[in-house]
Formats: sequence, structure tokens, C-alpha cells
Amino acid sequence: MVNYGFVINNQTCIGCHACTVACKAEHDVPIGVNRTHVKYIEKGAFPDSTREFSVHRCNHCEDSPCTKICPTTALFTRSDGIVDFDDDRCIGCKSCMQACPYDALYIDPDKGTAAKCNYCAHRIEHSYEPACVIVCPTESIVSGDLSDPESAISQLVATHNTTVRKPESGAEPNLYYIDASEEMLDPKATELTGSGMWTEQAFGVGHFAKYAESRLGEADTTSMIVQLALEKKARSSAPRDQAIIKDVMERLADESGSAKRSYDQPSKGVLWGWEVSAYIWTKGIAAGTYVVAMLAMLSGMVEMSDELWAMTLGVGIVFLALTGLLLVIDLDRPERFLYVMLRPNWDSWLVKGAYILSGYGGILALSTGVLLLDLDRSLLSYLAIAGVPLALLTGVYTAWLLGQAKARSWSEDSLLPAKFLVETLVIGAAVFFPMALMDPLAIVAGVAILAGVLVHDNRLVVKPQMEPLL
Repeated sequence: MVNYGFVINNQTCIGCHACTVACKAEHDVPIGVNRTHVKYIEKGAFPDSTREFSVHRCNHCEDSPCTKICPTTALFTRSDGIVDFDDDRCIGCKSCMQACPYDALYIDPDKGTAAKCNYCAHRIEHSYEPACVIVCPTESIVSGDLSDPESAISQLVATHNTTVRKPESGAEPNLYYIDASEEMLDPKATELTGSGMWTEQAFGVGHFAKYAESRLGEADTTSMIVQLALEKKARSSAPRDQAIIKDVMERLADESGSAKRSYDQPSKGVLWGWEVSAYIWTKGIAAGTYVVAMLAMLSGMVEMSDELWAMTLGVGIVFLALTGLLLVIDLDRPERFLYVMLRPNWDSWLVKGAYILSGYGGILALSTGVLLLDLDRSLLSYLAIAGVPLALLTGVYTAWLLGQAKARSWSEDSLLPAKFLVETLVIGAAVFFPMALMDPLAIVAGVAILAGVLVHDNRLVVKPQMEPLL
């Protein structure tokens, strides 16, 4: 059985970006996105500073979170261990990007579908190596069959001190690094400075940086240029100014002592924005109102008149429809939304959630039919036997979906389903009891509760997007 993987040798990588360029050319990758990129880490203080380079891309994990969360099996693991993708099945839901611990996926701006390194599978099938391996001038990228103990890649893993990124994710990555520092592997160990030889182009600084790096062998050339400029200025300044300049030099030296990330790929920003936070809110209203109404009826707190039934079911139908609309709007390929139902991956909670929403919508439609056709009202109670569990699942299933988003802190919260359950009941009470009581104070209190929940859900969705993944 073949199991393809990569080894990246940080001892020999020179950060030339040949791999990035070759990958873009091989796959016609659009401007602004990359399937592979080089990360720079600068450590130490001038003049004792170093720079480390490392290539990042899809890790072709054995237990890949992206393939589990993908609702349409657009992402899949081949028999040879390569994690590949199918443009024709992707709906652009961005769930794979939330699940990947290595931030290896992007949305193709031309197609609206997810893409990433696919190990140049088309080349592998014809016995060629990936494009990045072919062009690497220092042979720092090694590909091959990890299951073959005699292969070059297996020998490297066996004879060198190799590490993987984020082993705690449980993804079991098939990309190994030789001599990679902790600062390079841990995205939280470095700050993104936005400086470096590829970004400091004003007044020819970038060209001088490359020249100085080639002649002097210093990695932290940007810090060196600043220090040299300040030393020159100090020599020609008055004694009083020299003291100030030297103080600044010392502060810069102290600040540059910690590792800094001087070059990386751009952040993808917020992947699930207001549409998702609003969808959590609308489905909470649709599900919670019905559940609280049924609990109030069964406990004898409220007598369900036809008018109250109509309002309860009306709220459920309207807000469930809004939920579906928001889900479709959030897709980058909204015209393919039915693929979730027609080409389902049953490991994904997006698929399970779609069927739960459909089932609950069916109960609401049947209950509305009982009212419109003036049928026996006891049928509403029988429908509630299925309706209440489906409504609760409607409110809670997103917690399990967020649990599949392994790249985010949501997945670490074991209490998230309980939190969603409580939130659904709170939202339902905030909507139902003002309708049942028709009390102005109850209406004001309900509006306040709904506003608070909406703010909370917005924080839930937006904040974890800012977590460093690279």
C-alpha cells in the first residue's frame, strides 16, 4: 500500500521561492493565493541574528479533518494517501478551511471553489515527481512513499530528527520537517512583523538587503540596515543626540532578540462572517420558540389557542426559511447548494444539519396544514413527538459542526453542545412568552435577550478567525 508524503529539510532551504513559483505555473494558481509558500523566521539580535526558512503546504494527513467536514466529498483521500479535491463537487462553504490545522486551503477567486496542494497527483500518476520537488535547487523538498522502508523519504525520516506541525490536532500529517525550530512550527511563538527583504522595497532597501545578505551572510538584514544607519547618524550627531540614538538602538536590539515572522502568506481573514452568526441566531429562534411552546403546553403553563399556534408555527417557518437563505448566501457557489443533499458526505455535520433542518421544516409544514385544514388539534401534539427532538437538534447541531473545525478553538470546547442547547431555550423563551403574554415589559425583555445572544454569536464566529494557524 502506497502512502505518499513530504520531507522538508530546514537545514538546506534557502527561501528562494522556486517551489512557490513552480506550483503556481504547474496549476495556473491565481494571483493572491498559493498552494505552497515559504515562511521566514528571524531570531537573535544584531549582529548575532539568524533567519530560518520553511516550506508550508497541505500535509496530506492520514486522518484529514478537511475530508470529514466537507459536505459533498469534494475533498477526498486517494488510495495512495494523497488528499485531493474535485472542483465539480465543491460548493464553496469554506468548512474545509475552518477544519485544516495548517491553513492549507484557499478559495480560488476565479472558480469560487476550494483548492490546495494535491501533491501534483497528475504527475505522480505518470511516474513524475511533484513540480516543487523538481525545481528545488538545494533538494530541500523530498517526496515519496512513506510506507516503503527502503524509499529515500523513509530513510530520511528514520535517520534524522524529524518533527511535524501541530501533532496535537490528531490529523496525523504526512509532512515531516528536518531541523525545524519550535518558533517555526508553532504559529503562536512568533509575531507577524510585516517586514523583511520582500516587503521593504522603498528606496531600494529590498535590493540592498539581498546584497548585504549575499555578501555578509547575515539573515536579519533589515535589522542590520537600521542599526548601521543609526550608528552612522550617531557618529555625526551632537553628544546629547548620540545618547538618544544609542538608547533607541538598544531598544531595537532588545526587541529583535525574540523570534519574528518576517515573511508569510497573507491571512485569509474571516471565513464565516455575519451570515453564519445570523444563521445561528435565526435557527435558534425557529427551533427554540417551538420547543418552549411545547414545554409550556405540556407543563400546563400555557394553553395553546389556534392564534398562539399560528404565531408559533409562523415564527418557526419564517426564521427557518431565513436560516436556509443565509446558508445559501454564505456559499461561494450558491447554485450548487442542493449538492449537500444530493452528493452527501455523511461524516459532515453540514449534511446531517441539512437533513435535520429539512425534517424540522416538514414538521412545521404538517402542523400548519392541520391548522389550515381545520383538522383534529390532537394531531399537533402527535407531531410534536417528532418535532421537539428535531427542533432541539436544529438548535444544537452547529456545535458538532464547529467541533469538526479542528483549526479553531471551538473544537476544543466540550461544553459547546450544552451551550447551544441553553441558548436555544433562552432564545425560544424570549420569543414565545412575549407572544403568549402580550405584555409590553415581556416584549422589551425578549428583545434585549435576543440582542445579547446575537452579539455573543457574532463573537463566537468572528474571534476564532484571528487565531494564528501558520
